[in-house]
Amino acid sequence: MTEQKTREPQYQVVLDAQRRAELGLMINYAWDDDPRRLAFTFARYKFIGKMLEGKDRVLEIGCGDGFVSRVVAQSVGSLMAVDFDPVFIEDAKRLATTEKWPISFGVHDILSGPPDGSFDAIYSMDVMEHIQPADEDTYLVNICRGLADQGVAIIGMPSLESQVYASEASKAGHVNCKTGPHLKAALAGHFHNVFLFSMNDEVVHTGYHKMAHYLIAMGVGPKR
Repeated sequence: MTEQKTREPQYQVVLDAQRRAELGLMINYAWDDDPRRLAFTFARYKFIGKMLEGKDRVLEIGCGDGFVSRVVAQSVGSLMAVDFDPVFIEDAKRLATTEKWPISFGVHDILSGPPDGSFDAIYSMDVMEHIQPADEDTYLVNICRGLADQGVAIIGMPSLESQVYASEASKAGHVNCKTGPHLKAALAGHFHNVFLFSMNDEVVHTGYHKMAHYLIAMGVGPKR
């Protein structure tokens, strides 16, 4: 069969790369259910990548299928990504077929103990709202135990105010959504410095937290 050729040669790389990537389980569902949600997710990970740019050893807690982890991986020295659900880690490993963006995937429940090793930064998006309030301290303590002395943690979750608009499926798992001040206060008990950001759609900003659909808190310098 004759190899296809694009009419403009600079686009031949598009054919060379076709079918190299397959959507992960969670991303595939979002693409089918509400494609706009992908823009929001990618924007969050781009923000994390910019904040952690140049960090040598980085850990993601709650990576799901790991599809968007690559956005952070391209900005840091090395990335390990874990999730407590083996189904999604198996999917992540199955799709991680390119040596260009190496990511180490593994199963770990952060409530069972700290991660192995010491990391310059840890981020955990859309996880804390699934943690029962009684287990919240364990979650944050174990994150801190996995960080180097001057380590950085980034925690993201839907705001409490957003839940009136959330789908029934989302609300079923959201047992610990917070307001901006409450999220900042939770991290302040474990970090010397905490910075709070708001997010609406794909825009991260420092605007009024009560009007934010999503919250991102950055803790710097874990308390021992």
